[in-house]
Amino acid sequence: MPSLDLLATFLEIYRTGSLSAAAARLGVSQPAVTGQLARLEEQLGEPLFVRSSKGARPTPRAAALAARVGMHVDGLRTALVPTEESGALEGEVHLGGAAEVMSVRVLPALAPLSARGLRIRVTLGLAGDLLAALTAGRFDLVVSAVRPHQEELTVTPLVDEEFLLVGAPELAHAVDRERLAADPVAALSHLPLVAYADDLPIIRRYWRTEFGRRPPNRVAVVVPDLRAVLAAVASGMGVSVLPRYLVAPALAAGDVTQLHRPEVEPLNTLYLASRRDQPPSRAPAAVWERLARAAQEWGSL
Repeated sequence: MPSLDLLATFLEIYRTGSLSAAAARLGVSQPAVTGQLARLEEQLGEPLFVRSSKGARPTPRAAALAARVGMHVDGLRTALVPTEESGALEGEVHLGGAAEVMSVRVLPALAPLSARGLRIRVTLGLAGDLLAALTAGRFDLVVSAVRPHQEELTVTPLVDEEFLLVGAPELAHAVDRERLAADPVAALSHLPLVAYADDLPIIRRYWRTEFGRRPPNRVAVVVPDLRAVLAAVASGMGVSVLPRYLVAPALAAGDVTQLHRPEVEPLNTLYLASRRDQPPSRAPAAVWERLARAAQEWGSL
């Protein structure tokens, strides 16, 4: 098993894109970094970087390894700092993410860090815009609903969102159950839709995954906030597809009901992303570790 030192050196090369830059960040000589990388590649049995005059370009194996071990190595670094977890935590973290998951899951999970003194600044928005801003250095971390593909970013899966098709009870009563089992698209086609955007991104994906085609239903409401979508659905304005973490209280209260029950609910993975060249800092590492720990308790959302 590779040692922590070898993995830490690998991560610095991966994040900086250069053996010399990694050596400077680690405070060691470049030959030392070269030797540690060689030992790690020997243990893994394959190269991790393609070296050129422009630096060190990671192989697909390197990208997979960084995604798998990055947050754990950063967490161990944080754990080795003398300050206890209950002690003061100075600094600021600028975090980006979608309004709904940030409000319902992410910010509550970060409350213990805020209590220790960490300042958290949040920007809400769409994944593409937030990832572009992260790449440009305007954020420390982004919780993304799409998998980032920018080479400048370190990415790890955080948690899976589970999606349900829901409507108000009175609309559910208008669905013929036998027809729903035989021809779900036809059985649901008379129900108006409440959508997050004009192109029906979440609803369209559910229909294609479960029913093999786009929904023919008319769109009654378009509102770019899933909490507002839920409010419209609960008021009887139409049906929609929403993540379980958001709709669970309304389901429990009987305000909405699940209209269709697939064998396995469709999933979408949320990712946690940071810049490879981000200077080592306890504050972002503490947020990363806290969210990773919280996600294990969430299970699927």
